[in-house]
Amino acid sequence: MNARTLIAAHRLGLAEPNLYAVDDDPLGWATAQLDTPDLLADGDLLDSAQAIRQTRQVLQAARTQEGDAAQARRQLRQASLASLTRRWAHQAQTRTPVYERYVMSWANHFTVAATKGTTQALVLPFEFEAIRPHVLGRFQDLLRAVVTHPGMLLYLDNAQSIGPHSRVGRRRHKGLNENLARELLELHTLGVGAGYTQTDVTALAGLLTGWTVARDGDGRARFVAAMHEPGDKWILGQRYAEGPEALDAVLAALVRHPATAQHVATRLVRDWVDPTAPAQLVQPIARVFRDTEGDLHATSRAVITQALSVQTLAPRARRPEELVLAWHRVSGLPVRDSGASLAALTAMGQSWGRTPSPAGWPCGNDDWLGPDALLKRVQWAHDMGRRFGAVVDARALAQAGWGQALHPNTARELNRAESSQQALALLLASPELTWC
Repeated sequence: MNARTLIAAHRLGLAEPNLYAVDDDPLGWATAQLDTPDLLADGDLLDSAQAIRQTRQVLQAARTQEGDAAQARRQLRQASLASLTRRWAHQAQTRTPVYERYVMSWANHFTVAATKGTTQALVLPFEFEAIRPHVLGRFQDLLRAVVTHPGMLLYLDNAQSIGPHSRVGRRRHKGLNENLARELLELHTLGVGAGYTQTDVTALAGLLTGWTVARDGDGRARFVAAMHEPGDKWILGQRYAEGPEALDAVLAALVRHPATAQHVATRLVRDWVDPTAPAQLVQPIARVFRDTEGDLHATSRAVITQALSVQTLAPRARRPEELVLAWHRVSGLPVRDSGASLAALTAMGQSWGRTPSPAGWPCGNDDWLGPDALLKRVQWAHDMGRRFGAVVDARALAQAGWGQALHPNTARELNRAESSQQALALLLASPELTWC
């Protein structure tokens, strides 16, 4: 068993309960998952229209004190938890964990957070509707789906952005909100230092006016001409006429911009290959993205190939969500109580669905392995050992999941454990689970 097998199983994927299938051909095992991924069945997953409708009921009841706000809030939380449980259960059991890691990576690149009343239930619908259908297609299609999704329009306040000279703006004396325009340039495409100016941000904000979320009906995104800033907009030296068609034109230009290839490649390398993203690792990925005009299937294969080709891979700490999923995948225990897992993630520093900023969760190891975070991970491991040690053989899990690569110190501590509960706690707190 070689290092590439472990990288494929634990860095590119979400941890494998058995390495035999991976060991034959790590590259083939990983890249095949992009060709035929296990898709998350729609079923009764919460969608954006339902989430917006129920959220409005909660906010209306709280504001007017008519109806049972607590009951409405409880129903919304139950619907969100049910969807999260379905998602985690799928990720814990899927035969294509590399694809799932890829989805998680893009959902973190295009962050929507439940940090305001209007978006409290939109994090998962945003992933289901804007991210998952497009992660292996064209970056431009993914970008458009993200920008025009109700979750993003509400999270970054574009739904309330009104052109000052539009019909609505002149009547209500409202103005632009630049949040979406700024993050579209800074986080989603070009990146910091790519040469755009505040004038470009303001012009792009004007171009994006009119893209809002219907207050009545199905709550979906739409373009409202009466809110749109009239006149041409100049962005990065290029002119865009007023109207909804300008959105596709500016997104196409941003995708073609060399800085976008560089920025996207850097984000992918940080998450998949090396958190420090050295230039020699970024450039080959940026070249593939640029040469294929943002083909994400080709880009993802390039990232996987590079991760399995680097001589010595820099260590990467599992985020708490990845740690919990790795535990379920290695143990084979089903995901049943997402509420308890949510509490554990929050204690370990990742309050799921509530990223601290539009930049998403950080990739740096220091962000996840500070003294308090490590203590919380040990406490979580102790709790899992106490609850499941009697039904899970930690030594067998370690042998199947890491084989000869299991560190001698870990093997020794597992063999010395005084009980099966202690052995499981030691495994879950071990470097094998902490790092990937």
